[in-house]
Amino acid sequence: MTKRFFRNATTASLAVGLTLALASTLWAAGGDAHYDAGTLLKDFLYRVLNFGVMVAILGFFITRPIKKGLASRRETLAKELEDARLARETAEAKFAEYEQKLKDATAEIEQIQAEIRREGELERERILSNAREMAAKMAQDTERTATQEIAKARLELRKEAAALAISLAKDLLNKNFNDDDQKRLVDEYMDKMQRVGELR
Repeated sequence: MTKRFFRNATTASLAVGLTLALASTLWAAGGDAHYDAGTLLKDFLYRVLNFGVMVAILGFFITRPIKKGLASRRETLAKELEDARLARETAEAKFAEYEQKLKDATAEIEQIQAEIRREGELERERILSNAREMAAKMAQDTERTATQEIAKARLELRKEAAALAISLAKDLLNKNFNDDDQKRLVDEYMDKMQRVGELR
């Protein structure tokens, strides 16, 4: 805005000056040729004075807005520079804040990773400990079951052996035992019972 105003004021001053110079030339050419040097000098000085007054008046009315425009422009530039400085400081503060947050986040990530590794190790140890306990318990259960099965098998074998022995004894008794043998066994039994009664 200030540049445009200054450009317009300069153009107006030049236009006025050229108009005055052209008018004085035409006036001098159109008049009587019998002027003396003093009259021409006075006329020239009058015109220069007139031009100077016109320029001074124009300068007075033009320089004030120009000064005001320049002062306003200076204030605008100062405000813009201050805003730019504040924006730069804000941006630097934000950058420092984000950089600190990034450092904090990196440290927190490393801490979380270390915690996860530690928890993983603890979980692995716990699983291995549980597996060892289960293996030991299974071995004990297997050993106890095997012992019980062996004892049960022995008992069954004994029962079968006893039953077989009884069966064989019956068969032998049926084949080899007669009335005389039965009488003799009864007598021996009675004799033993009598001895037992005497001992009492």
